[in-house]
Formats: sequence, structure tokens, C-alpha cells
Amino acid sequence: MSTKQHRLVAYELHQAADMPLRTAPVDRTWMDIAPQRAPYRCLPLVIANQAGWWVPCPVSFTAYWDGGLGKENLQITFGSPAETTGLSGLFAPIVVSADQPSPVVQSDARITSHFGNGVITFSIPYLFRTPRGINLWVKGPSNYIKDGVQPLEGVVETDWLSATFTMNWKVTRPCQPVHFERGEPICMIVPLPRGVAEQLEPVYVPLDDNPELAREYREWERARSTFNADLARLQPDAVKRGWQRDYMHGRSVSGQQAEEHQTRLHLREFTRDAEKPT
Repeated sequence: MSTKQHRLVAYELHQAADMPLRTAPVDRTWMDIAPQRAPYRCLPLVIANQAGWWVPCPVSFTAYWDGGLGKENLQITFGSPAETTGLSGLFAPIVVSADQPSPVVQSDARITSHFGNGVITFSIPYLFRTPRGINLWVKGPSNYIKDGVQPLEGVVETDWLSATFTMNWKVTRPCQPVHFERGEPICMIVPLPRGVAEQLEPVYVPLDDNPELAREYREWERARSTFNADLARLQPDAVKRGWQRDYMHGRSVSGQQAEEHQTRLHLREFTRDAEKPT
């Protein structure tokens, strides 16, 4: 398959230097400050953190929703400092582009109350084109905690659509300001093969119908229970290990190595290529 057939193209609708696409990082503020950075031991969570590209917020602003359903019930104030919004360290924004100080603006047409009902709408300055059969899952940044507001997600057929999409966040607490910082991720795009879920045949099967899998599961269950009990009793070997690493190393409890296993994703950054995409 040629390089062109692997291309994820972001056609720039206009100058978008303040909303550059970036590979999603593994780090999250709340994970960094957790005791012993324990959340990073969860490999599925770590992989999800990196599984796409981020779009940052172009300016700082504060949104205030009074609970009404109209567009006018959501007020957006640009340039409000984060210090006045009650953000704690746990929910502090992850700044992904802070090369320049946040500009003071009175308004920005890319950030509006378009739908009402306490929804903040961000215009995305790109028209995406994916390879045939590949959708984009347009979502909030994975495992990114933001109090008082919830990202709304959608799946878009970007292999044929000649229109753009917006990213939307629903305020969940009326009468509580929600602040977005310049450079904070407001959107994550994740490639998703179309039709994969529909091709699967979901069935219930008793575990004992697969004796080998049942044996391995029960061996894992015993090992996990023993380890947790030893850890609770502060047994030296368990305390020294801290946590079981079989999944992190891609092996079963019996020591069988997985044929395919990832502990880190290595997505490519968007670049400007001399070859024109088609």
C-alpha cells in the first residue's frame, strides 16, 4: 500500500497557527500527582491517552451557563484569568502550546453558543480526509478530567464528506463558571475503521466451554488474589514488586508471550509535504 493510501489529510480552511494538530501525549496532570504515579501502571489507560491527535483551544475564555435552554443562557467571556475560576491543581489544564502569551480578545467567532442548552461549540479549522473506509471518532481528550463540563463525541465519515464538523462540550453545572485555557486540548481525533463493530458476531459462551482459557483465567485469578493479600499484609516480596506486570509485559500468567503487544504508541506529527495529497 502506498503512502498516499495511508494519509490522514487536514485541509486548512484558513490560517490555523493557534490551533495546530499535535499527537496526544501520554501524560495527564491528575496522573502525575497521584501517589507513586500509580495510574500509569494501567496500560490500557496509557494507550488510550495517546491514541489520536489533539486540537488546542486558541484563546482563553470562561463560560457561564444559567441553566436555561436558549443560546443566550450561555455567556462566554474571553481572556478571563484561570485564577478567578477556582481551578485546583487536580483539574488544571494541560497546556499544549504556550509559545506566546494568551492574547486578550473581546470575542472569537470560533467559540460560540451555537446549539443552546449549555453547549459550547468550537469550530475546527480543518476539513479532514481519511483513507477509504476510515472514519474519525471526534471526541474529548482521553482520560482528561475537566470539572463541570463534558465533551460530546461523534463519529464522522471523513473519507467522503466535503464538510467540516464542530467540537462541542456540554456544561453540566449551571451557575458555575468553566474556564478553558489557551493551548488546552478541546478535541481529539481518532481513526476508526468503518463497519468493524457491525462485522462482529456477539455471543455469550460459558467460560468452561474453552478449557484452556478457563484454566488460564483461574490461574490469573488465584495469582491476583494471592498478590493482593500479600500486599495487604505487607509481605516484603509483594511490597517490593508493588504491582503485577504481566499485562504490561504482554504475557499471560503462565508466561506465554503475546504475538502482538503495545506499551507505547508512536503516532506521526502532521507535516507539510511537498507532495500534494489527493
